[in-house]
Amino acid sequence: MKRRDFLKSLAATGVAASVGGALPRSASARKKVDLGEIKSVKIDVLTETSWFDNNNLKKHIVDYGGSMTNQYDIPWDWDNAGGYAALLTVTTLEGKERKFLLDSGWNNDWMDYIWEMNNIPAMLKSGEIEFMVLSHWHLDHYWGIESTLKHNPNITLYAPKTHYPEDMKLLKGGHLTAKNKEGQDVHICKNDHPHTGKLVLTNPDGDTGEGVYRLMPGVATRMFDVPILLRVRGENVLYFNVKDKGIVTVTGCCHPGILSLFSYARKNFKDYQPYGCYGGLHITLFETWDPKFDDIIKGVKAFKIQKLACNHCTGWIWAEKAAAAGVPVVKGTNKYKTYKRQSTVATASNAFLTNGDSIVF
Repeated sequence: MKRRDFLKSLAATGVAASVGGALPRSASARKKVDLGEIKSVKIDVLTETSWFDNNNLKKHIVDYGGSMTNQYDIPWDWDNAGGYAALLTVTTLEGKERKFLLDSGWNNDWMDYIWEMNNIPAMLKSGEIEFMVLSHWHLDHYWGIESTLKHNPNITLYAPKTHYPEDMKLLKGGHLTAKNKEGQDVHICKNDHPHTGKLVLTNPDGDTGEGVYRLMPGVATRMFDVPILLRVRGENVLYFNVKDKGIVTVTGCCHPGILSLFSYARKNFKDYQPYGCYGGLHITLFETWDPKFDDIIKGVKAFKIQKLACNHCTGWIWAEKAAAAGVPVVKGTNKYKTYKRQSTVATASNAFLTNGDSIVF
């Protein structure tokens, strides 16, 4: 695949999803869901740097068949790999704090470093971190699963049902390779600590037919069954109902599209009031602009959310343009500079939350 065609495929997938899409008929027919309420949710950005060099990543995708190639067939540059993960701390109405992880990153060495920086191993071993929600099966969100399981292989995991055999091989303990252009096997991921805990494979109907899986009062995850790049399908999205404030949407990569996620909440949650959003929005991923992205900014503004905390697969350019247009984009700090590595596209604008930052909704 030529680079031009590759970029066009990314744009077509990202823009179409972000502008919005039709919801399943079953969703529109359901009774509106009462999520319950929480007092607050704090999100610690453990790592949003999934890779360090955009050009390196793009070259591997283009050289090995393009954006719809099986991610397990590409001999990725291990040194370019980072990962995406967040720690979520929910404060219940009774004042109790409950913690869980969103995703487990990519490069085990990077994720071990991130985990140690944030005391994650101790929280996993003690059970203070109760469970993990895997947003989707993409390498930068999932392939670092060993870094989590070696501290608690019995952790409960919520993951989209739309997995492939390679995904399960890694989860159950395995080493996977891909062939390079010379026909040599190249290590791409490994897990020496098989998952022994409860595996909840999520689907669009939810656990009771409501369309969501209730994780605790005031918190639920919804699985959107949508096709994604690199032969991945389906994404879990988190929804929190903060008392006296409204719904907070938390996403790994927002492959269903940010406006679709907001629209789903508006159509399906009782007493819907938009409040905030956190995560990667999959817009201007490689810092290239399309006029259609202006429509997304207008759409986000129409929902009148109070805080938009984006990062990861959101381009700096979109965050800056959205903020200039009046979207309440939460700026980051310079904490990412204290990490041992930074992305080649990191800027001094602090346009969004990045490694080491946190936000409370």
